[in-house]
Amino acid sequence: MAASLSMSNPTRLSCQIRLNQDKNTPLGQLALPQRNSPQTKQSVKAVSVVAPVAAPKAETSTHLAESWREVQGSDNWEDLLEPLHPLLRDEIIRYGEFVTACYKAFNLDPSSKRYLNCEYGKKSMMREVGMKDCGYQVTKYIYATPDISIPTQSGTCCSRWIGYVAVSSDEEVRRLGRRDIVVTFRGTVTNTEWIANFMSSLTPARLDPHNPRSEVKVESGFLSLYTSDDSSCKFSNGSCREQLLSEVSRLINEYKDEELSITVAGHSMGSSLAMLLAYDIAELGLNRNESNQEIPITVYSFGGPRVGNSSFKERCEELGVKVLRIVNVNDPITKLPGVFLNENLRVLGGRYELPWSCSCYAHVGVEVALDFFTVQNPTCVHDLETYINLLKCPKMVQVQWGGADLLHMAREFLSSQKVETWPWEHAARNMGNLVQSLRI
Repeated sequence: MAASLSMSNPTRLSCQIRLNQDKNTPLGQLALPQRNSPQTKQSVKAVSVVAPVAAPKAETSTHLAESWREVQGSDNWEDLLEPLHPLLRDEIIRYGEFVTACYKAFNLDPSSKRYLNCEYGKKSMMREVGMKDCGYQVTKYIYATPDISIPTQSGTCCSRWIGYVAVSSDEEVRRLGRRDIVVTFRGTVTNTEWIANFMSSLTPARLDPHNPRSEVKVESGFLSLYTSDDSSCKFSNGSCREQLLSEVSRLINEYKDEELSITVAGHSMGSSLAMLLAYDIAELGLNRNESNQEIPITVYSFGGPRVGNSSFKERCEELGVKVLRIVNVNDPITKLPGVFLNENLRVLGGRYELPWSCSCYAHVGVEVALDFFTVQNPTCVHDLETYINLLKCPKMVQVQWGGADLLHMAREFLSSQKVETWPWEHAARNMGNLVQSLRI
């Protein structure tokens, strides 16, 4: 892999954006570090970004078709992260844009019939969000609801559009080297989703009825979003989990004679659902074809929080689920839950496991660390489009969103809700503002 993807003398730039004190200098300008930070964890790789190098499209396509397994993490992205290889960078951006499409298509207009659902039909969605040439067809919309009782507007169901399933076209298959099934999830927007984010107690996942594995625990709010069902919703049929497992199984069966991959991507809360789905598919053994060959599962997590405990992490690794976490080191969401009880406090002196280790949250996978922050707009630390823009242009990133700040849109939505005064709603909103502003 190193030989097939090698480049001569690539320019290396740190993924760092620092606050500029000079008002004449545009916000978001990159600052080169004096030295590289020392490596502290084996599973975490703080990477450098390779400056974009033009390559013929045919050559790039050939390389991806030949090396897609390595790009999808078969070797845990060995030799692709330091510096970040252009092929991997392009794939991170591509899957990030699939997630951005969820935000662009999500309807926040209370007067619309599609309020809190996707604004477009499946056949036209990619075209409407500016991705008509993405090479994928949307096959199913996904809805989720947390099992949380809160006052809501009368006449509306609790289930909300959370993402979609898509599959690569025949032409895209030739470029990718396989048929790719992609599942993407948006981040937090609605009241119930904010509350689910702060239900930070660990609970056994128990997703495999034949082997519950009670030691494998995940955050209860994320599990609620994934497994709860809202029978009153006319758009969805079953829980988020049931919808996803049914559609992924259907696509695997439809393309059973082809080489397949399953790619799951999400931002913020959506990263948590992505992790749960990837684990669920692997735990149930659904990622195997008729010849019992394993279909690789890769998760691209953008600004995602911790999802489960160390047993969840270890089980994901045993099952071969590959996770690439793209994080801003200043993003507090990536440090939640488990600000205090996390993977760093499980073992004393590198030898003795502490009594509370089973209650410690742990990140899964390999980390690509970015670094950007501005006092003028602290919410940018968690904005998905800022993540993507930095990867696209590491030399200079203007902290702007082309007219739509997704977090601002979500906050405006919360403010417009016609609900009874409810302390938890205010607490969630205030906590959301806090974690977006603090650099913890």
